[in-house]
Amino acid sequence: MKFKMKQRLAAAVFETDEEGRLQEKYDGVDADALHPLVLAYVGDAYFHLFVRTRLLSYTQSQVDVLNRFGAQIVSAIWQAKAVEAIEPMLTESEKELFRRARNAHSRTPRASTVREYHISTGFEALLGMLYLKKENDRLREISEAAFQAIAKQMMKG
Repeated sequence: MKFKMKQRLAAAVFETDEEGRLQEKYDGVDADALHPLVLAYVGDAYFHLFVRTRLLSYTQSQVDVLNRFGAQIVSAIWQAKAVEAIEPMLTESEKELFRRARNAHSRTPRASTVREYHISTGFEALLGMLYLKKENDRLREISEAAFQAIAKQMMKG
């Protein structure tokens, strides 16, 4: 990205007062008011960190293995498979959020089908909502169930 473009993006996101201090535009985060793709943005970051941390239970010295497995597990392809396994454990409100995010208009996927990409977006939005609402027990429960489902399917070949 070119320097001028970065400057324009920074100016669009960050505002300063007369003394040059950054000014926040919002007082807190109302997760219910956020667009599903914004929730997916947060959920994607959470699931990446969850998976990376979880993989440390299996190996701590093979960074290349951690990177490869981590990238595979968080891919849209494997997340879509995980959703099939965890769908029965979701509440009606979680399923509704998942459907809203899955159906949100987003960019074209690179390494998955459109269907897999949309399903993974729904999954990530659900994680993002739980994270922002600080529903940590439920967040961990769903993330762990998805991780286990993916690991089992990977072991099958």
